[in-house]
Amino acid sequence: MEQNKIICVSCPIGCRMTIQSKDGKITSIIGNDCLKGIKYAEEEFINPLRILPTTVKVIGGELPLVSVKTEKAIPKRLLLKAMTEIAEIEVNAPVKIGQVIKNDLRGTGVSLVATRNIKRVDSNLRS
Repeated sequence: MEQNKIICVSCPIGCRMTIQSKDGKITSIIGNDCLKGIKYAEEEFINPLRILPTTVKVIGGELPLVSVKTEKAIPKRLLLKAMTEIAEIEVNAPVKIGQVIKNDLRGTGVSLVATRNIKRVDSNLRS
């Protein structure tokens, strides 16, 4: 029998739960105060998902980087591979909030989008 301890993030309570499993299957979930906790624990055990926030290099912008995030959560097991892919991306200024920076990140069907505006800077004005 294996035990995994997690903290539920489905609501502000933050229940400390224990998932008991055997042979890769959940046998019990202990510590939840509501049904949301059970659903969260099951999803976290079977296929944990995360929103990925990071930055991307900007060419010709008022700032060298723009903050980005995945539109939806992606499988946790893909986070490092996604970061490797994102590290190679460069975007030309201007950048608008919500602009799609990369479609179908790591084959997930989820887009990477900008989370702030970056104005273009005339390269002749830089010192």
